[in-house]
Amino acid sequence: MTKSPRNPPRRSPTATPRVRRIEIVAFAHVQLLDVAGPLQVFASANDHALERGAPAPYRIALVSTDSQVQTSSGVALLAAPLPRRGPPPDTLLVAGGQGVAEAVRDAGLMRWLAVRGAQARRVGSVCTGAFVLGTAGLLDGRRAVTHWQACDQLQRRFPLARVEHDPIFVRDGPVWTSAGVTAGIDLALAMVQDDLGHAAAMAVARDLVVFLKRPGSQAQFSNALANQQGSVEFDALHAWVASHLAADLSVAALAAHCGMSERSFVRRYRAATGATPANAVQHLRTEAACQLLATTRWPIKRVAQRCGFGSEETLRRSLQRRTQTTPRDYRARFGAA
Repeated sequence: MTKSPRNPPRRSPTATPRVRRIEIVAFAHVQLLDVAGPLQVFASANDHALERGAPAPYRIALVSTDSQVQTSSGVALLAAPLPRRGPPPDTLLVAGGQGVAEAVRDAGLMRWLAVRGAQARRVGSVCTGAFVLGTAGLLDGRRAVTHWQACDQLQRRFPLARVEHDPIFVRDGPVWTSAGVTAGIDLALAMVQDDLGHAAAMAVARDLVVFLKRPGSQAQFSNALANQQGSVEFDALHAWVASHLAADLSVAALAAHCGMSERSFVRRYRAATGATPANAVQHLRTEAACQLLATTRWPIKRVAQRCGFGSEETLRRSLQRRTQTTPRDYRARFGAA
C-alpha cells in the first residue's frame, strides 16, 4: 500500500489581480487638464481591461482638502477628503495650475503629502505640481522636470533637486514628474505601460486618439513648433523643408530657395529662430523619422532614406543624440502594437 506523502504539495490558488489605487491631488484653481488628462488615461485602462473580460486594474480617487474644487477654467470638481487611514495608495499624483502658489502655503496639505507620499509606491506631478512635491520634500536628490517656463524657478526653489529642462517627463526611482499640461497624459501612459505592459498603453493611446505615445526623452515642444515661435519670416521655408526632407537641404540650397545669399540667410535665420539652418533641418528630419518608426512598419533603411539621412547609421546617430535610443529600440518601445 502506497502511503500518501506527509506534506502533499498545495495547489496554488488563483492569484487575485492587483488593483492599484490612484490618488490625484487637486486644490483651488488647479489646471483642469492636469487632473482630467491622467485621470482619463487610468479610466480608459480600466475600460480596456473590462472589454477583455479582465477586472479593472485601477481604483481612481480625486482627493482634496475641499469637497468641491474650483478649477482655473471655472469648472468645479467633486473630490473626496484626503485619506488619513487605510492602506496606502499605489500612486499619488499631484496636479498643477494657477493655484500651486496657494497650495504650497497650506501647511496641513504639505504635511499630509509628505506622509502619504512616503507611503505610496510611486509619486508624481503634472506640470507645476512639481512645486508641491518639492515643498513636501519629495524632490530632494531626485531628477525632475516641470513646464519649460518654470524649470529655472523650480531649480532655484529646490536646489537639492536636479531639474532637467527638455524632457516631457522624468522618472527617477519612485518619483515621476512631467512637463506642461498635456505631458501629464504621456506620464500616465508611461505609468500604464510600466504596470500593464506596452500593448495596454498603446490601446489606451489609440482609444484617446493620442497620435503618438511620446517617450519621456522627447523635447517638451517639437522643433517644428519651436521654429514657429520666433518669426513668421521662415514659415514657408519650414513647410517646404517638411515636405522635401530627402532633398538637398544644405545651407546653399535653403538660401537659394529663399532668394538670399548664404551669409545673409544664415544671419537672418539665426536671428529669427535661434538655431542654425543645419541644426533645424537635422531636428526636423529626426522628428519625422520618429513619427515613421512609431506609425509604420517600414524598414529602418527606408525610413532613413525617406527622411533624408541617407543611411541607417546616420539616422541611428541622430536619434541617439535626440532621444538616447536606437531606431529599433524606439520602434519596439513606442511603435503601434
